[in-house]
Amino acid sequence: MLHLTILSPRRTVYEGQVESVFLPGDKGEFEILSHHAPVVSLLREGSIIVDWKESIHVKKGMVKCFNNECVVLVDE
Repeated sequence: MLHLTILSPRRTVYEGQVESVFLPGDKGEFEILSHHAPVVSLLREGSIIVDWKESIHVKKGMVKCFNNECVVLVDE
């Protein structure tokens, strides 16, 4: 499992253990699974999809994934 935290300037949008998170990267969409290689990326407007079922729309943001922990900072 991967620990995912999605934060906006006003609130914690999502926090919990997930199997997958699908992100709208600035160079294209990509998926992060457990034990993913370290990554830092900008995000463009689109939807973050958590565990292939929950969708969270974002305007822009960034993601950092390291050591099975993924932190996403977004503008909602």
